[in-house]
Amino acid sequence: MLRRRHLGRVSFLEANDFQRALVSARDDYVLLFEHPPTYTKGVRAQADHFLVAPEDLNAVVVEADRGGDVTYHGPGQIVAWAIVTVSDDPGAGRAHVHRLEEAVVATVRRVDPDGRLGDVGRLEGYPGVWAHLESRPVKIAAVGVRTERDDMGRRRTLHGVALNVDVDLAAFAAIIPCGIPDKPVGSLVSLGLELHVPDVEEILGEELDARLGTEARVARVDRSVATTSAERPMLRRLRKAGVNPDDGLSIRTRKPEWLRIEAHMGNEYQSLRTLTEDLRLVTVCEEAGCPNIFECWSQGTATFMVNGERCTRACGFCLIDTRKPMPLDPSEPERVAEAVVRLNLHHAVITCVARDDLPDGGAGGMAATVRAIREASPDTKVEVLTSDLKGDVASLEILLAAQPDVLNHNVETVARLQRAVRPSAGYLRSLSVLARSARAGFTTKSGLMVGLGESADEVEETLADLAAVGVQIATIGQYLRPTERHLPVARYWEPHEFEDLAERGRRLGLAHVQSSPLTRSSYHAREALSEATPVAAPSRR
Repeated sequence: MLRRRHLGRVSFLEANDFQRALVSARDDYVLLFEHPPTYTKGVRAQADHFLVAPEDLNAVVVEADRGGDVTYHGPGQIVAWAIVTVSDDPGAGRAHVHRLEEAVVATVRRVDPDGRLGDVGRLEGYPGVWAHLESRPVKIAAVGVRTERDDMGRRRTLHGVALNVDVDLAAFAAIIPCGIPDKPVGSLVSLGLELHVPDVEEILGEELDARLGTEARVARVDRSVATTSAERPMLRRLRKAGVNPDDGLSIRTRKPEWLRIEAHMGNEYQSLRTLTEDLRLVTVCEEAGCPNIFECWSQGTATFMVNGERCTRACGFCLIDTRKPMPLDPSEPERVAEAVVRLNLHHAVITCVARDDLPDGGAGGMAATVRAIREASPDTKVEVLTSDLKGDVASLEILLAAQPDVLNHNVETVARLQRAVRPSAGYLRSLSVLARSARAGFTTKSGLMVGLGESADEVEETLADLAAVGVQIATIGQYLRPTERHLPVARYWEPHEFEDLAERGRRLGLAHVQSSPLTRSSYHAREALSEATPVAAPSRR
């Protein structure tokens, strides 16, 4: 099966980490996206092909393991990477390159039916796709590919093509593009076509589907931009993602039977509440209004939230305080560890607010808490439920160095609804965080909500992506609207639908799927780890 993903504008590093994880995926993938201003150096790049010193460029400069020389990527250029299995035939790599080039040629012919760009195709001796205007070749698409073996012995492709639709051509003046000094680079718009980049991206995706796979499953992030509408931004984003907030359920709508929870405030509940007040601890159970608080607390289980109780983001589903955060409390890790000891926890879950105001995104505070628990209660399994740490690799390494037993990071919703639900995060960024953690050998976990306007097939595509990057445990639960200021509930999913999603996830290769109306990220976390352990990667502890 071929899975096509439209990812919006993403950094080279995050896209590359995602594609590296997909080398071992059971399915083939085509990724389409744009980069922020970026120069990439292929394996044959020469230093003198930079006409401006790299440190003086107003762009990121990165090394790529693809073939080719130096080139430029930026907004208005569609990058398409194909991670597909090819045969062992010596000519399979070249044939794959030709298929990519043919997809670009077919795309250009569809957007230029009158042939204003002349004879579009290859140029003997030069890779890529060229427009031939009055016998003058102009390069409109670059190609750079590599192949390698995965753990199953398959020969897999990486990287692909970059089609210039409406990219800033001045950026190419700082380099000798692809090491070709005597032939110009152009774009479809610069050569006279009037085009909308997302439309061209869709056509290119279709042409790649036709040449690389017989059945394509497509998911895309919402790449719309803000308007001047007076409607609240979160509702405007939801509407642009294809969900009409006016059709959502009123917050006063009576919940179905399977979502009604009876409060049991017994001795265990009261004892834990007294403990958290005594140690001045914050639990996500209270801050996020978790529906399972009575069940979990009655069993002596809680999810501790560190790095304060104020978040630097304002996601459309979350009840946590978004006022300016306070400085970190250096005594917090030891207080959490003391609570773990007093409760005699076998499995402790540590989560955090997003702290984009901190250089490490709050990773240091979480890592210190993990280490404190390890020292105070060596036999306790520790699960961290982290933010995306702004996608910073060094910050994630700080957290991983503390050796948690489980690295949990929630993707939260399907690709299409990401910008509406969590505008300060990103689908690919979350997948990259998970991919890096899985590649480092950690048991990796993620979760999402339903009831925001997604379809079952979109949830399945998200589960497929999680499995593809090495996630072993997934959680799926019903979104419940905290207040009228939050995103509306599109519908309540029924219990049998959650069972169906769990089965879909298992078929995709996930070791454990916890799926029910009341499931939350840390719900039955100990049991989930126990069930996943026999087939999961060994603990790094």
